[in-house]
Amino acid sequence: MSRRRCAQDHRDTRGAIRLNGRFMLVSITSTTPDATDLGFLLHKHPDRVRSVDVGFGRAHVFYPEATSQRCTATLFVEIDPIALSRRQGGRQSRLLEPYVNDRPYVASSMLSVALGRLYRTALSGTCDARPELVSERLDLEVDLPVLPLRGDEDLLRRLFEPLGYQVESAPIPLDEQFGAWGDSVYCSVRLSGRHTVRSTLEHLYVLLGVLDDRKHYWIGENEIDKLLRRGGDWLPSHPESELISRRFLRYGRFAREALARLAESGEDTDSLDERSDEVEQAAERRISLGEQRHESVLEAVRALGGGKVVDLGCGEGRLLQRLVTEPSVTEVLGVDVSVGALEQAERRLGLDEMSERRRERINLLQGALTYSDDRLRGYDIATVVEVIEHVDSERLGMLAEVVFGHAAPAAVVLTTPNREYNTNFEHLSSAGFRHRDHRFEWTRDEFAAWAHGIEDRFGYSVEISGIGPGDPVCGPPTQMAVFSR
Repeated sequence: MSRRRCAQDHRDTRGAIRLNGRFMLVSITSTTPDATDLGFLLHKHPDRVRSVDVGFGRAHVFYPEATSQRCTATLFVEIDPIALSRRQGGRQSRLLEPYVNDRPYVASSMLSVALGRLYRTALSGTCDARPELVSERLDLEVDLPVLPLRGDEDLLRRLFEPLGYQVESAPIPLDEQFGAWGDSVYCSVRLSGRHTVRSTLEHLYVLLGVLDDRKHYWIGENEIDKLLRRGGDWLPSHPESELISRRFLRYGRFAREALARLAESGEDTDSLDERSDEVEQAAERRISLGEQRHESVLEAVRALGGGKVVDLGCGEGRLLQRLVTEPSVTEVLGVDVSVGALEQAERRLGLDEMSERRRERINLLQGALTYSDDRLRGYDIATVVEVIEHVDSERLGMLAEVVFGHAAPAAVVLTTPNREYNTNFEHLSSAGFRHRDHRFEWTRDEFAAWAHGIEDRFGYSVEISGIGPGDPVCGPPTQMAVFSR
């Protein structure tokens, strides 16, 4: 997208606003000389358009104007509404809502996520080039061309005026050519006030989702940390703190926990930033994805008839612990390249204290999945759970040869992360992976292409499904393939 096109889109939205254009944007303008300092604080150069993939579309930052008196940075999210309606995580809807809705056109939780993604460094209060600017209060204007106000026209002022903003809003008619139809539930809004850039971004990040009152992604306990991290400095004293917490978090028990933590003295927001860095363990543990993954794999093993099962890349033995108690499984072998992991698995399983009858059903073996090993042959089912993403991509062909060609079990149950879902885990590494040891993470299409390649090469048929709470745009967090001869 060119800067000229972005600027034209922005000019179009400053006049009559039409919902039949794909306008989901927010503009921040500084009028404090030198106004171009805004570029340093946002970490975006005025002469360049910055674009990133945000999972549900493309987000762009551009500058329609950049002078020492007035500098405007516009975040524009471009969404394909047709693709959005079709990507329902594999589920078909009998309702019209997935196909007729306002999600691609209005400020929503999607805009909040794009804001958090493109302005992440600014939200953290970091500006290495001009650190003195971070705490400087600037004269700022915020333009939101299409903002939803669902059922509470006074809510906009109740949210922003206590934070020191002047609020100007104008209702958007249902149809400009038919004035008798009245106004829609949308308005164009301008906020103005003297704030730091960081605090303005925090206010927008939280309150856009509150005004939207429905999020496009699955909500777990990690949302509490998001709210406290972005609202910890201003939310406790806000007169609408209870409403903000309830709408942002959606679930009453989450809101109650957030309010209780806000009330506690000494809550350190820096510690929240530290916790957010524990990406895979923290994010996935909060939604119990590990348990859901193991239960899905066990269901697949039962459906395949059980028998002799080898868990390739067994780690510390969490899945082994469940396989050995599964009645349909007659024998279990755990294989891992790490001696330390196998020792943990042995302790977890309690092999020394296990009954002799059960002990005969399970063994542990050190081995690498990129080398042929005759000890892996003769099993009915192989499970490969969250393993392949830890293997260098150039060695995946060898892994496939070892598992599907040499060991050649009757069935293979394999899981791997869905990279598209990562947009719901806000605090990822710069590479966007859930774990620092991941060599890659695949989209659903990439995983399907690899799985069908296994079909053609080794003579298996494959069924692909998802594990975990599905996102209507990004799909489920985990992908699972069941290969059968």
